[in-house]
Amino acid sequence: MDFNSIQEIAGREPVFETGLLLAGRVDPANVRRQLSRLVASGRLIQLRRGLYALAPPFQKVRPHPFLIANRMVRASYVSRQSALEYYGLIPEHVPVVTSATTSRPWRRETPLGTFEYRHIKPDFFHGYRTVELTEGQAALVATPEKALLDLLYLQPASDSLEYLAELRLESLEGLDLNELRRLAESSGNAKLRRGTGLIEEMARDETGEYESL
Repeated sequence: MDFNSIQEIAGREPVFETGLLLAGRVDPANVRRQLSRLVASGRLIQLRRGLYALAPPFQKVRPHPFLIANRMVRASYVSRQSALEYYGLIPEHVPVVTSATTSRPWRRETPLGTFEYRHIKPDFFHGYRTVELTEGQAALVATPEKALLDLLYLQPASDSLEYLAELRLESLEGLDLNELRRLAESSGNAKLRRGTGLIEEMARDETGEYESL
């Protein structure tokens, strides 16, 4: 199987797995050897074992970073700073795509971006939804409220005004405060309840005094 054949089969896929190329009468060992050669030549990008993307000069579809994050680790959803930026809750660009997973913590740097995964307990693996990113691409992304709770859960000393002020949270009027409080209470985590209480105060503060802390 040559590069033209791979382009024809996978060219309109943002990312693809080896199995896509193994249908029909093909030699699996030959396909894997060809994939290795194409990665070495820079025409393919290996995102993880068995997952690839065409290099930018050959892409017909540009993969969204959130889609890549989901596909690199199946038991994951985009959360924390990346989700907060997506929803317009923090002003800064986040250069690393941050996700929550029930698998082990992991970080991977690729030509298509850097991806970081933090472990959460299985009973905390909820509060995400399917988001349409671009035509034909979707990903699992935490709700705004769960993204905040994931950040509080995983970041040391995050239940303080000093830390929350450093985040420069904005557009808090768009938060569902009842849902935020419900998630914090159902977690049984005192730190999340404290942090949520501070965020509720921020959302209701019309003077913006917390920004000067």
